Order: sequence, then C-alpha cells, then structure tokens
Amino acid sequence: MKYKKIIALAAAVSMLAAVPAMAQSAAQVAEMEKRFAAADKDGDGKLTPQEAQAGMPRVSKNFSKIDAGGKGFVTVDDIKAAMAKM
Repeated sequence: MKYKKIIALAAAVSMLAAVPAMAQSAAQVAEMEKRFAAADKDGDGKLTPQEAQAGMPRVSKNFSKIDAGGKGFVTVDDIKAAMAKM
C-alpha cells in the first residue's frame, strides 16, 4: 500500500514538472506562427526560400531539411514537425 502511494506521488510530480515544458512549447509555437505570418509576404500560407531568408533565418538555414518533400516551400505544419524532431 505504501509503495502505491509513493508511485502515485512520483507520477503526479512528474506530470507537474512537464507543465512548464508544455507551456514553453506552446509559447514557442505561438512565436513561430507570429514570425511565419510576418515573413509570409504574399499571405499564401507558404514560405519560399526567399521569404524564409528575409524573415526567418533559422528556417532559411534548414530549409531543405524542413521541406523534406522538396516542394520548394514550407508551411507552418512543416516547421512544427521539424520543431518536434528537435
């Protein structure tokens, strides 16, 4: 019985420890979306290499990795997927 309480307490503490990480990730995603919108000059929901270079230099540096399908543009979802892998 005592061990069950210890395990439950440890699980609760680990869940609470994860909350700031999730909040930070949400903040990072929100900031990325804001920067994406500013860089997307034509408002089509896609960043070309030129738009990325002008407004999102880290995306520009990793453009070919983020654009894994070789479409010639990246979307918010492409960048989110790349962020999740980091």
